[in-house]
Amino acid sequence: MAIFLSTYVNKVDRKGRCSIPAQFRQSLAKTSAPGTVYLWPSLNHQALEGADQDYLDVLSESLESPDLDSDERDMIETFIFGKLIPVSLDGEGRIVLPKELAEFAGIDEEAAFIGRRKTFQIWEPGALKAHEQTLRDQVVRKDISLSQIVAKASRAAAGRAGEGA
Repeated sequence: MAIFLSTYVNKVDRKGRCSIPAQFRQSLAKTSAPGTVYLWPSLNHQALEGADQDYLDVLSESLESPDLDSDERDMIETFIFGKLIPVSLDGEGRIVLPKELAEFAGIDEEAAFIGRRKTFQIWEPGALKAHEQTLRDQVVRKDISLSQIVAKASRAAAGRAGEGA
């Protein structure tokens, strides 16, 4: 499964072509379907979501869980798999942003790619800046820190290990 890190802003030409960031291309090259990226409208933002085939396989398998609410399954199947568009990278590492997806996200002359570990998002750059500021305000208000997150995960892992003993 590919790992997507960092943020990049790339030009979108008049034909809707945009370069996938080199780091993203390197990650995609190691997947089960190199040269293809899958895009769909975000459920929560005026942005696009992107992933590789391996991630979609895991997501699809997750939908088989009996613990998943049938309404949630229906939403994911309709809004992710039903709107998903596979896009091929050309020889120069570019994709053509599907017009309906670009319009949904308000992407015109530039596209901001932001890695989110196993997936990535594509935003109109100004909208991404505003979104990041909103998130930063929440981080400050909630006093979130990386050391707190690591400590919480360590406690949870220790608790799970204790249950198995």
